[in-house]
Amino acid sequence: MASLHSALGSLSGSLWCEASAPYGASGRKDGSLRPSRRSSVVVCLASDRRQDLNGETVAVVGLGASGRAAVKLALARGADVVALDSNPSCLPLEEDSAFEGYDLKRVHTELGPHKRETLLKASQLVLSPGVPLAQSDIAAAIQAGVPAFSELGFAAAALPENVKVAAVTGTNGKSTVTTFTGQLLKSAGVRTFVGGNLGTPLSEGVLQCLAFPAEDPPFNVAVVEVSSYQLELPGSFHPKVAVILNLTPDHLERHKSMEAYGMMKCRVFSRMEASDVAVIPQSDALLRRLATMSGSQATRAWMGGLPGVQLDRDARRAIIVVPTTGVEARLYLSGLQAVGAHNAHNAGTAALLALSLDVGLQSEDIQAALPLLKTPAHRMEIVYRDDQGVLWVNDSKATNVDATLVGIRGIVGKKAVVMLGGLAKAGAGGSGLGFGLLVEVLQSHRAVVLFGASGLAIEEELRSAGLDIPCQYTEHLADAVHLARSLAQPGDAVVLSPGCASFDEFKNFEHRGQVFADLAKLVSS
Repeated sequence: MASLHSALGSLSGSLWCEASAPYGASGRKDGSLRPSRRSSVVVCLASDRRQDLNGETVAVVGLGASGRAAVKLALARGADVVALDSNPSCLPLEEDSAFEGYDLKRVHTELGPHKRETLLKASQLVLSPGVPLAQSDIAAAIQAGVPAFSELGFAAAALPENVKVAAVTGTNGKSTVTTFTGQLLKSAGVRTFVGGNLGTPLSEGVLQCLAFPAEDPPFNVAVVEVSSYQLELPGSFHPKVAVILNLTPDHLERHKSMEAYGMMKCRVFSRMEASDVAVIPQSDALLRRLATMSGSQATRAWMGGLPGVQLDRDARRAIIVVPTTGVEARLYLSGLQAVGAHNAHNAGTAALLALSLDVGLQSEDIQAALPLLKTPAHRMEIVYRDDQGVLWVNDSKATNVDATLVGIRGIVGKKAVVMLGGLAKAGAGGSGLGFGLLVEVLQSHRAVVLFGASGLAIEEELRSAGLDIPCQYTEHLADAVHLARSLAQPGDAVVLSPGCASFDEFKNFEHRGQVFADLAKLVSS
């Protein structure tokens, strides 16, 4: 392995220097927003973590999964809770059986338009990801000095210090890399929590920790998927290793520009130190610049270079070097069961994260686990193979064009009928919907089936961009599945990789993916 050391050069010890104020002009060191008109209470943990918020009132805004988890954690930490949701039909927590056993005398639910006086009286705010900071009453409370945190930041304040955190963010691939990292660690016997924006909120994991002595938590590592919304108010969230996988146009209705979106992603690095590892794509000039501007002192590593993870041209082998410890690994990826070259890159990145945690993993542990890796549901997930050899692939999580591009490129050695549609997002710079980007990769496939609210507009973009394979539209997903089956030939693949949100016809992308999987079996029987 001596040759690997020489490849590192001066990069292996390099740090991101502080190029700007690390918490922004309006930020505070604890990660909340700086008050402008009155003094603020900084969240500090007392010696008894279970009652560190005793006597305080926490206002939890947004009562989805993460908000409800934050309510439970706030109660466990001794706080009184005001639970707010703008949906007047939301079930009050006092009537929710999921809160059985909690002291509901310390809970008050307010539904409908937020009351500014409630927010102003709170000791701190905990905002769910879907709650925008620009909402007038929330903005007024923050401006008045009420400390505000995302659910992620609120949970991080009570996470035992001996739990090491791996954070995964980026536009696409977060859930897969998070899942792979957790599987690698668990396979090696490391007690691991996997969640965050994926599945179980971090507050649920911290709640588990409060039932154990601080020196012996139920898990040693937390692998956390992190969204840009959660990073708006990250609090004391401090990963041991963090990665920004990529940055492509998404959520611009909230972040307004790619620069602002990228800066929000780079907040994942803001509290990291020289002993921590921050990973970005070596080829992404924008992310390199923004990561430097984040003020993080973390030691850098690269996707696509060393130190970091580097794959060969065929994505069959990976070399990994951890810059902080010098750990090196050479891995063979040909045994992966996950579909697509992009999943080989995902596996390599997950291996880098697992090794960077410095929890005793060896390259042999990683190599043994690689063939066992399974993608999360709805991410290039093989859901059925019919009696004609047609492979049905559910990539419903591809809710933007770039994710769909990656999914289509992952279909190798087969022709595919590709299903696109749903509720499309605006393309970068407002230039249409952006589906013209797919034409080059689609040309080698069997056909395109379009559906949903944006299906006809997508068809127009594809044809204008020169698509010359069969391209047909039908309104609903059920009809689109029947149409795709009629176009597929034996040995083909039918791939649902919509490039759109699902809310025109479904509750969420999971609902859409499950309906697709059920229909695949139905039309093939």
